[in-house]
Amino acid sequence: MPLTLYLHPLASYCHKVLIALYENRTAFEGRIVDFADEASSAELFALWPVGKIPLLSDTDRDRTVPETSIIIEYLDRHHPGPTPLIPADPEEALEARLWDRFYDLYVSTPMQKIVTEKIRPDDSRDPHGVAEARAMLEMAYGMIEQRMADRRWAAGEAFTMADCAAAPALFYLQAIQPYSDSHPNVAAYFDRLAERPSFMRTLAEAQPYFHLFPYREAIPARFLEAQ
Repeated sequence: MPLTLYLHPLASYCHKVLIALYENRTAFEGRIVDFADEASSAELFALWPVGKIPLLSDTDRDRTVPETSIIIEYLDRHHPGPTPLIPADPEEALEARLWDRFYDLYVSTPMQKIVTEKIRPDDSRDPHGVAEARAMLEMAYGMIEQRMADRRWAAGEAFTMADCAAAPALFYLQAIQPYSDSHPNVAAYFDRLAERPSFMRTLAEAQPYFHLFPYREAIPARFLEAQ
């Protein structure tokens, strides 16, 4: 199989790319990377010394593609399917790219800061950084709440790469910094994402690993029922 995705089923950025692959029924081999096992991660580091996942390998084109947004653009260009994730219209494409970056930088990044803090040793805690992350999330929630008042998906009426970015971040944030009671449009948007078959499949594959998530006890019960 020409496409191999190096990933971990619990990682939100890996979820982003998995959603894109499943949206278009793209055939690929998933290779789980265990960073605690040198043998497991050696192949990843040989391909991409930065050592970040997800990483896409395309043997037919002799390409190694890092970074989630670049991977999705690469798939859209070289392995297209029935759901174009980058709109053909240039202005709509800019909108999709903008909100893809918004969800990565202002939602996923502060979310991961809070998760990392949860598992840090007491002597290396960063309460100021966590406070900044939570403040950024509140700002982001307000922007999403206003934006999603009159649209179905992040960049408009079509599902795009921006929604691939939004889904995993908003999933984990339900447990970390809940928004359902305070931001009904954000909650309604996430409910639409949660009904997407590509995201449902991604979460089903993550379920066996939820016990590794530091906020597992706060994951909504509806996402634990199939375990």
